[in-house]
Amino acid sequence: MTDNNFFKDKKVLVTGAGKGIGRATVRRLCQLGAHVVAVSRTQSDLDSLRDEFSGSVTSVCVDLADWTATRERLSEAAKGVHCLVNNAGVALLEPFMDVTEEHFDRSFGVNVKSVLNVSQIVAADMIARKEGGSIVNISSQASQRALAEHATYCSTKGALDMLSKVMALELGKHKIRVNCVNPTVVMTAMGRLGWSDPDKAGPMLSRIPIGRFAEEQDVVEAILFLLSDSAAMVHACILPVDGGFLAT
Repeated sequence: MTDNNFFKDKKVLVTGAGKGIGRATVRRLCQLGAHVVAVSRTQSDLDSLRDEFSGSVTSVCVDLADWTATRERLSEAAKGVHCLVNNAGVALLEPFMDVTEEHFDRSFGVNVKSVLNVSQIVAADMIARKEGGSIVNISSQASQRALAEHATYCSTKGALDMLSKVMALELGKHKIRVNCVNPTVVMTAMGRLGWSDPDKAGPMLSRIPIGRFAEEQDVVEAILFLLSDSAAMVHACILPVDGGFLAT
């Protein structure tokens, strides 16, 4: 059971905070008394977050694919962070034979390289403070199953899973836990738009024993559990939130 009291007065950095899972995570953390550093490349999303959670959110607007700009913008904001949620990601879906260099580089730049970059920034401060911390990376069931027209996306998420394991191996001695959450299709606003067609959703749903896609809160609760001391001995975990998809 997640210790919701754990988050009171904690500082948590969330990337991809403007929409979907990231925004839902920010909302729940603020409700639990955390101060959130919300990172997004869309200023209007950050403005609405600040309006919704006045006093509980510090916003940072940056394109995480830009390594140098990310370091510049987060150098101060990341200080004193207790927990990190690497949620930002892109899904540029296309048949294997149509994958372009531009889309390949953009996908790896956001889905993998930015996780390395942001985690280095945050972990360096955690190590200097000698207080430990927790990092949760948002991966996907696509890291472990081949999906048509997902060549680049599946590749980035497979890389993210392995990056997370190496992070766990090297950061564990500093009392920094690192885990992954690997959802199935999630019914964010974008998810509902993309998966409302029964002809498209049917084949995927038929592979999910529980018979539905994930809701945002299903993923948020898994994130909070792994961040909190309730998961104090959970480290280097790849946690599916997939209704059993990976069992089929």
